[in-house]
Amino acid sequence: MSNGKKIIKNGTTLATAGVAGTTASSVVGASAAGIMSATAGTTGAALASTAGATGLAGGAATASGMATVGSAVGGGMAAGAIITAAAPVAILGAIGYGIFSFFDD
Repeated sequence: MSNGKKIIKNGTTLATAGVAGTTASSVVGASAAGIMSATAGTTGAALASTAGATGLAGGAATASGMATVGSAVGGGMAAGAIITAAAPVAILGAIGYGIFSFFDD
């Protein structure tokens, strides 16, 4: 593995962990209103609202989506908030790694 690949891989891992940790410190033990307040306007909230129950809009869709995503790992809304906050960082890192790998000799 080239140094460039290692830098991208390790940087992505650190950034994803950082986002997850920051989000976790805001949402763990918080009420639903606290979780919504901590994640309002983020890419994670937008992702969560797309996973929400059909027919819901706004905060209800976001809360439902976070709960749905969180339930996939045996958690609830707080777990979903952490996953949806970290997902965009991890996806961008994977794309960067893939592009670098494509052009790496």
